[in-house]
Amino acid sequence: MANHRSSEKRIRSNKTKRTLNRYQGRTVRNAVKKVRESENPETPTQDLSKVISQVDKLAKKNVIHKNKAANLKSKLMRKANVKAAAPAQ
Repeated sequence: MANHRSSEKRIRSNKTKRTLNRYQGRTVRNAVKKVRESENPETPTQDLSKVISQVDKLAKKNVIHKNKAANLKSKLMRKANVKAAAPAQ
C-alpha cells in the first residue's frame, strides 16, 4: 500500500491511463484486423488512412513502439496495394 498522497494519486492516474491505453490499443487492433480481412478491393484503401492515423497516434503517445507502428503501416500498405492491383491483371 502507498504511504504518500502523491504515490496514491500516481496509482490512481496510472490505472486510468492504462485503461485508456488498453481501450485505444484494442480499437486499433480491431481496425487493423478489419482492413486485413476485407475481401472488397476498395475497402482497404477507404479505411486505410483512418487506421494509419490511429496507429500514428498510438505511437506518438508511446502506447505502441514507433517501429511496431512502422511495421504495421508497411504491411497494411503492401496488402492494400496487392488487393488494388489484383483486379487490374
